[in-house]
Amino acid sequence: MPANDVISEWLQAWAHLIPAAGSVLDLASGRGRHARWLARRHYRVLAVDRDAAALAEAALEPGVETLCADLENAAWPLIGIQFDGIVVTHYLHRPLMANLLAALAPGGVLIYETFAAGNGEVGKPSNPHFLLEPGELLDIVHGQLRVLAFQDVFRPTPTPAFVQRICAVREPHQAPADPRKRYGLLHL
Repeated sequence: MPANDVISEWLQAWAHLIPAAGSVLDLASGRGRHARWLARRHYRVLAVDRDAAALAEAALEPGVETLCADLENAAWPLIGIQFDGIVVTHYLHRPLMANLLAALAPGGVLIYETFAAGNGEVGKPSNPHFLLEPGELLDIVHGQLRVLAFQDVFRPTPTPAFVQRICAVREPHQAPADPRKRYGLLHL
């Protein structure tokens, strides 16, 4: 199987946390290998990419909708839409991060894996603009999501690469507790 058809082991390890039959955004999906894999597991998937020809392949899979959008040179196309899961692999455009986090619904799961500093030693991309700095994914989600797993590692297969990976969840909305009640100062 060609490397660009292999399903991310990170996605496979954490996808079960996405709420059953939930909606999933596959950002920068390319031909939709992950979108198709998720749809076969009964998720409703929106595959977004700027390459219409690549999206055409993803659109053949039942349960996958597609949106052709230039994520780097146009406005965020998903304002006000939230997803139960967001999957990003091998893509980094830092100006999108705030929009991406805003698109994660309460209880939703972010599964992100992309190239990290050091990758230029083993292949492409090698431009630091497209490589995460040490701990950068942790910094991005800090104070907004609960991190379940994080790695900053060398991945030997399917092609050698330095990657960062994170699986994080947005806690479900809860009414703020009255601090007096928490400390027993409020008598009912």
